[in-house]
Amino acid sequence: MATSSNDPRAKIDVRVDTPGREGLAGTAPASVYAPPPERDQITIPPDFTAPEAQPLWRQDFPIDWPQDQYVERRDFMKFMVLTSGAFAVGQLWIALQSWWRHRRDPLPGRRIAAVDDIGVGQSLMFNYPGEEDACLLVRLSAAEFVAFSQKCTHLSCAVIPRPDQGVFYCPCHEGRFDLRSGAAIAGPPRRPLPRVVLDVRGGEIFATGVEERTV
Repeated sequence: MATSSNDPRAKIDVRVDTPGREGLAGTAPASVYAPPPERDQITIPPDFTAPEAQPLWRQDFPIDWPQDQYVERRDFMKFMVLTSGAFAVGQLWIALQSWWRHRRDPLPGRRIAAVDDIGVGQSLMFNYPGEEDACLLVRLSAAEFVAFSQKCTHLSCAVIPRPDQGVFYCPCHEGRFDLRSGAAIAGPPRRPLPRVVLDVRGGEIFATGVEERTV
């Protein structure tokens, strides 16, 4: 049965007349002169036997903080390699998406409305480029129009134009996008709304493309 004398956290008696050390003057261990380690930084098995003598289940499930927080260099390097690999794959995916957007055929133009159909400060919903792709057209001034996808870039909730506040508002999680640029300015969204490219000619407003942006 283990005794407290086996506990390496026990204080060291440096007296030369300690039993077992008689006559050993000047033989105090070097640890006496060094700052002692914190008690909670010393790994102590409950039976005070050597760590390698512990059962495997205790080695796999350490019971104290130092052993539980210990990370081998090999595990750390594995983590760093996996993290770097994930970043590299992400950057490659973004590059491929950008390349594909530039290589694919341009989207066909589609008439949205006549200029006189929408007043200053008003909005109009339309679908582009597909019938399931809801978008919003907003007239900012007599000669300025903007259009964006209606899907919030957070969880695809439908945004609501609020021209009086200068924002598109997402009611799901209090997200807000700038009315003029579509940039995310509040709430969980981080990416801007996709912009619909407009062409105003002959008193008619046409959608001619979609810009997918990350900032």
